[in-house]
Amino acid sequence: MNKLFPIVFILIISLSFAKAQTSPIPHFTVLSSQAINNTPLDSRSVNIVDVNNDGWEDVFISNGPSGGQNNALYLNNGDLAFDLVSGDPIVSDNSPSDGATFADADNDGDLDAFMVTWYGQINYFYRNNGAGGFTHEPNIAMGNTGTHSETAAWGDYDNDGLIDLYLTNSDGDRRNMLYHNLGNGDFERITQGQWVTENDISRSVNWTDYDGDGDIDLYVTNESNQQNYLYRNDGNGDFVKVTGSAITQSATGSMSSSWGDIDNDGDFDLFVANAKYFQAQNNELFINEGNGVFTPVTEGSIVTDGGCSYGSNFGDYDNDGDLDLFVSNGYCNGVIKNFLYRNTGSGAFVRELIDITDLNTPCSFGNAWGDLNNDGWLDLVVATCKNNNNAPQPPNLVLINDGGSNHWLKIRLEGTLSNKAAIGAKVRVKAQINGQAVWQVREISAQSGYCGQNSLTAHFGLAQDAVADSIIAEFPSGIVRNFGPHAADTLIVIPEETVNSSGEITRPDPAVAMKVFPNPASQQVQVTLQWKTALGGLPLRLTLTDSLGRQVWQEQMDTAGAANPLLLTIPLGQFSPGVYGLQVAWPGGQVAEKVSVVSVRE
Repeated sequence: MNKLFPIVFILIISLSFAKAQTSPIPHFTVLSSQAINNTPLDSRSVNIVDVNNDGWEDVFISNGPSGGQNNALYLNNGDLAFDLVSGDPIVSDNSPSDGATFADADNDGDLDAFMVTWYGQINYFYRNNGAGGFTHEPNIAMGNTGTHSETAAWGDYDNDGLIDLYLTNSDGDRRNMLYHNLGNGDFERITQGQWVTENDISRSVNWTDYDGDGDIDLYVTNESNQQNYLYRNDGNGDFVKVTGSAITQSATGSMSSSWGDIDNDGDFDLFVANAKYFQAQNNELFINEGNGVFTPVTEGSIVTDGGCSYGSNFGDYDNDGDLDLFVSNGYCNGVIKNFLYRNTGSGAFVRELIDITDLNTPCSFGNAWGDLNNDGWLDLVVATCKNNNNAPQPPNLVLINDGGSNHWLKIRLEGTLSNKAAIGAKVRVKAQINGQAVWQVREISAQSGYCGQNSLTAHFGLAQDAVADSIIAEFPSGIVRNFGPHAADTLIVIPEETVNSSGEITRPDPAVAMKVFPNPASQQVQVTLQWKTALGGLPLRLTLTDSLGRQVWQEQMDTAGAANPLLLTIPLGQFSPGVYGLQVAWPGGQVAEKVSVVSVRE
């Protein structure tokens, strides 16, 4: 299938919330005197999502004591004041809730919600009515079965443009569940395959393209000193269980997994938060080497601090161009402290003790990053909980980033062929960080960590660079959008394709069709170019780029007198294994295809 590079517009929204910026490492101020942070609750999940499409991030918090408790949805009115929603079904079920995940399940332009419960009760699907209100649909396939579910995550595993759902279970029938979106408002439960038949005690689930092949893979953490699961997407709607990897071999009490490119090398590294009930365990960090191999990090406080860790999330809170990490701890003895780790710029972390004034917590569960006041600096919401049955219910914690002098860029994607919220897409930004050209990448995700969902708007810190040199948006459909230099300190909205006045999706009909064979390949590929109309001697430019967008090969050719179809051979032996982009461009158009380079088999 050809991958198109349509030439359409990007919508730029300049944000006029600049503040005096003096500190290179920002601090956080606790938001006070509001229902969102002074109401005692026994909370689990935090989701930072814009449910009413007004451009301001709202906050959903699930609550889960055994007797049940209504969930809370706080609408952001734009001045760091939040209104508690009352009467809506999404805050009226009074169930023992656990994890939650938001996505546009019906591709109608607003975010729907799925919330899991425990104690053998049913899970809940809420359809957004378009104005930020929700309707509970109890007859939908994944909402009529009693479970002991921990959390769930939306992800389009077969890249058909319809978002699917995976949920984890830790008791009862412990088999995890995968629901395939049928596109008619309902879902079908998938019952075959290890990814839905194994029955360990599962906690978190994340969809991520760990191997960079264009489809999302599945990572599940298990508690009670069981090994975690990695299921590689085979590209045909099925998964292959990966064994022998460092990220599946350790047997710990894993509660949370967070994926992010901590060393800015173009692939996603992994943090695993561990806890044994009321007993601390060290957390784990694994570096993705880009070839399917993960290397454990063995030194540094990030893997030696211990803790009863549950939620975890990456975010560049100081806007210096690398991902930092927040870890929430709970259900532990003694004084409980949450962890904030600042990335030093090389993928190493130092534990910060002063950026958040008080890291002590009665008990914390999920957390999430998002820009609540649209000033370009990531804020943090932490769900707090009862540490035991006799403990009082604590209020939740909202931490507002005081900001600093660094620049930033926010990018929101809109799918058309892909799911509307562009979940599973990647965004890459190149900027000059400390005098070096640095590529950063973010993956749009509907579940980050455990019982947490970061904002669906990709956030990039640019340090002192006031211009992003390049922006690449990679949609799940395979469509890639490329843009040149752009000023920092703005929000950019990038649609996958344009829509005409009749509501139809439009995209260019390329003058050249391209086929690549074999693919994957090791030594060379044969490229077939088929002209639909004569190009009249226009020049063609063939370019091969790596996963970071860096050009590794280019060739120019004149089409005057060229055969139709034209056969070309491109040597690959000099390139390292990985996924590359092959682009053929001519004045007025271009077409592209992904090329997988693999090692020569001995």
